[in-house]
Amino acid sequence: MRSLTTFFVLLVVFMAPGSLAHAQGTEPASKTDGSASVAATKEEVNQLRGEVAAQRKTIEELKALVEKLAAGKARTTEDSSVQIRPAADSASGETISQPVRAAGDGAVRLMPAVLVQPSLAVETALVDQPQSSAPKKDAPPLTSGFNGEHFFIKSPDGQFSISPYGYVNTDYRAYKGDGAPPDTFLVRRARFGFQGNYGSHFDFALLTDAAATAGSVVRDVYLNVRIRPEFQFQAGQFKVPFAQETGVGATNLDFVERGFQSMLYPSAASAYRSPGIAIHGDLYGGVMQYWVGAFNGKGYALANTTNQPEVIGRLRFYPWRKSKNDWLKQFAFGGSFDRARSAGINRDQSFSAALPDGAYTFFPQFAINGPIQRYNGEFTYIKNRFSLRGEYDQLNMSRNNVGSEQVGGLGFLSLPSIIAKAYDISTTFLLTGEKRPENGTPRVNRPMYGPDTPGGKGRGMGAWEVAFRITGIHANEPGANFLNYYAPGYVPTFDFHTREYTAGLNWYPNYWVRYMVNLSVDQLKDPSTIGAVPQNYFVVLQRLQFRF
Repeated sequence: MRSLTTFFVLLVVFMAPGSLAHAQGTEPASKTDGSASVAATKEEVNQLRGEVAAQRKTIEELKALVEKLAAGKARTTEDSSVQIRPAADSASGETISQPVRAAGDGAVRLMPAVLVQPSLAVETALVDQPQSSAPKKDAPPLTSGFNGEHFFIKSPDGQFSISPYGYVNTDYRAYKGDGAPPDTFLVRRARFGFQGNYGSHFDFALLTDAAATAGSVVRDVYLNVRIRPEFQFQAGQFKVPFAQETGVGATNLDFVERGFQSMLYPSAASAYRSPGIAIHGDLYGGVMQYWVGAFNGKGYALANTTNQPEVIGRLRFYPWRKSKNDWLKQFAFGGSFDRARSAGINRDQSFSAALPDGAYTFFPQFAINGPIQRYNGEFTYIKNRFSLRGEYDQLNMSRNNVGSEQVGGLGFLSLPSIIAKAYDISTTFLLTGEKRPENGTPRVNRPMYGPDTPGGKGRGMGAWEVAFRITGIHANEPGANFLNYYAPGYVPTFDFHTREYTAGLNWYPNYWVRYMVNLSVDQLKDPSTIGAVPQNYFVVLQRLQFRF
């Protein structure tokens, strides 16, 4: 408003001298002037009168504009949206000042002007939009990269991250022995999934297996809540926390297949995984670890057959973890227990006795009914490139009111429990000097090809490791005599055992690829298959593994 008022005052000031100049021009000329001079003076007077009338009209318009602004009809600032522009330029988007131009006859002239009103949308945006002196900054982008193990995508604040991961095991298996399976190529595992975190307290994982031939293809799907390192809660479907070797990932096994003790693990038929919940944590900086959980008990392939969940507990100790003694720092021991229940009415069976390498089945399956107990003891010792592991497991399966297992039967009579025991002792040694991690891949010092290992020392022949293992299992199904007067019967005894010796060679061309070859001698002592005879089976397992 101040600028328009100033403009109005200046306009009046400039118009006053112009009017005086025109008034002086209208005085009569010298009488000695001719009639042409007199006529010219009248024409100028008429022209000036017209211009004065136009100027008065413009002044009235300016007065009306000032009154409108004073009444609050419009908002005027230094960058006012109300502009006065020449009529010829009224459609342009530029601000043009109004110069005062002197006529050739000394008269002061104003250029014709029009009042330009801005559109309602533009005026509203200018009035309502808050003015900010600082320019807006774009949100920071997501970050991505490779952390030495997996690719990742992370939010700018680090509160969310996700990593794809997976691995493939391609095998060639050769057998020699009466009744042995044929030689075959096999895709043992083809797993792919995602893992990541929400904030600092939530971890998640999803893992599927495209090589699954039965049941669900989903292996892991869970959420872990890290309330504190000492207290964590996990729910979903994941490995049951029983025994030492289930805690070792499939890509980090020292041998192509697990030892015989794994046949006695819970949910062995479903890759040791089952739906459930668990509480776990690390105490005293990892000196003690614990797990307590309740699970379906039938793995992910079958629904539970009883109202009693399978309860599992595990403890593991690293007594010298915080010491400076390198000889004992990576020594650990622990144990596990398991309580479950079987239902004979739902045709529950005893454990599957097919060997992990598939050479033969050493023990038949029987109907079971009632409580199931499992016990485990374990130890691990690692010193630089050397490792030694040992494990013992026992499984007791009740047979309450299952009958005689004979044609004609003896009714619902109880039989002695089936008891199975297994052990595993293994050792490895890295020939090329890398350190053996407890559950991981050795950091290859000199990879042969592919990406360099973080902290590597250039190119070479990769990492080479030798391994040796002894594993065995014994199962006993006690027989019974039923001296019944009306239907006497006899339940036969099965008391079988078998053993395996394995020598292995592991070659790591780089950190993400491994070639394994195992030569095993499986000793069948007591055949459970008709036509089989006690003998030694020779098994060669080869595996090419790559992971990401």
